[in-house]
Amino acid sequence: MSRQSWRLPATARSVPEARHHVAATLQEWGCGGLVETARLLTSELVTNAVLHARTEMTVAVEQTDQGVRISVTDESPVPPALRRHSATATTGRGLRLLDELAHEWSVHDHNGGKTVWFTLADDVDPWSAYDVDSWLAEADV
Repeated sequence: MSRQSWRLPATARSVPEARHHVAATLQEWGCGGLVETARLLTSELVTNAVLHARTEMTVAVEQTDQGVRISVTDESPVPPALRRHSATATTGRGLRLLDELAHEWSVHDHNGGKTVWFTLADDVDPWSAYDVDSWLAEADV
């Protein structure tokens, strides 16, 4: 199995840099169908690390038997928390996106920090099960 990783600072520039690295790697591996979902979910995890952990992070992409696993490891022990949001809020949806689009995801303690990871499966269209009505119903209106 192949693996790539990058160490990034806790700055806003790390978000597009991580997206670029992940997309380029997936294209190189012939996983072009996973790129857009991977870019979106990677953006969410890296943004959370920048805003909440405020530490350097490592972004990693690994091939698996079923697809890919993408992870973000930071140095904060505080786990991500599901937040309520209004229908017009511009933040607070990252974990819900993981729930909706990732094949699976989790958080693991890692040397005093944490790793948040998700998988995408080659044979599953993550958008086919997306339900905008339930998404909006969960928002505080």
